[in-house]
Amino acid sequence: MLRHAIAPSARYTKASNDVVRHPRLNSDAKILLLYVQGLPGDAMCKPLSELARKVGIKGRAYQKAKRQLIEHGYVHEWRSQGAGGRWLTEQLVANNPLTSEQAGHLRRAPATVALTAPLTAPLTAPPATPLPSGQFPTVGAPTARKAGGYEPVEDHSDRTTPHPPSEPEPATAPEPEPPAQATAPDPTQLARAERVLLSLRHARRELHLGAREARALAVEAVKWLERGLSESDLRHALLAERPRDGVRSAVGFLRYRLVQKLPEPPVRNEPHERPPLPEPVECAGPGDPHAFRPLFGESECPSCRIAAAAAEPEPISWRERVAGINGTPAALPAESRSRLLR
Repeated sequence: MLRHAIAPSARYTKASNDVVRHPRLNSDAKILLLYVQGLPGDAMCKPLSELARKVGIKGRAYQKAKRQLIEHGYVHEWRSQGAGGRWLTEQLVANNPLTSEQAGHLRRAPATVALTAPLTAPLTAPPATPLPSGQFPTVGAPTARKAGGYEPVEDHSDRTTPHPPSEPEPATAPEPEPPAQATAPDPTQLARAERVLLSLRHARRELHLGAREARALAVEAVKWLERGLSESDLRHALLAERPRDGVRSAVGFLRYRLVQKLPEPPVRNEPHERPPLPEPVECAGPGDPHAFRPLFGESECPSCRIAAAAAEPEPISWRERVAGINGTPAALPAESRSRLLR
């Protein structure tokens, strides 16, 4: 390998070989560390995530790079809650690995000392009366957390929360117990529904289903069989009215049709009350006295009414009536002539 390198005379950043050749830092972590190291002092007020986005490190790549820098002592974070309930995150980025104790000394030390003191030299405890920092307004000495171990739900590790934490919700009445789940469908019905769904491929190739897809749709298809429809009725309902544009997704098409065209459950007719039977009355017809139950207020029993109807002469037919009107009874049979003359 040949190498040709010219050291830049301006606009460069001194990078430690320990960082460049670190075996456990990926390229994103190294680029982020060198980029932050070369920034001017007025750009250090921005969170590390915003600086990482400027070099194209986002999402999981940023989280992985940040985790590696924290594990190896190049990045340290402190989170605290102010008087207004807002959570603050302080970040320290060093070009040399620092322990938690060393990073804490730098955090409590004045800003001028933290920027000028060599990071490789052993750090000593801060003076008893530290000078106020150069920031405005002066925040004073750090204080302990006032929330008592409260951890926010959202991730505010990279920037300050703009709003205070939400107030605790008032106590509410206990939620009602969920309704009991419906009973599982009959395995026999499930097998029938699955067989119908798998047979659709023979009628339309676009409705080809896999075994798992058919098994999942069979739960909806069982409802059709439970409402009294046969397998042929179910197959006909799924194959009828083919879409003009075709079927893009067999699973989506069949699920929509199974849910939207589900027939109404069969109406169960409740047994109606039978009216009370009428009281028996004595028959007014001839013969021995006997009783019967009249249905429509009649006075004779059915047997007597049938006998009376059989005793009545047969009515004259229309031929006999026409012959009588025309005056030609001779053309009729003797019995008819006698009835007509009578």
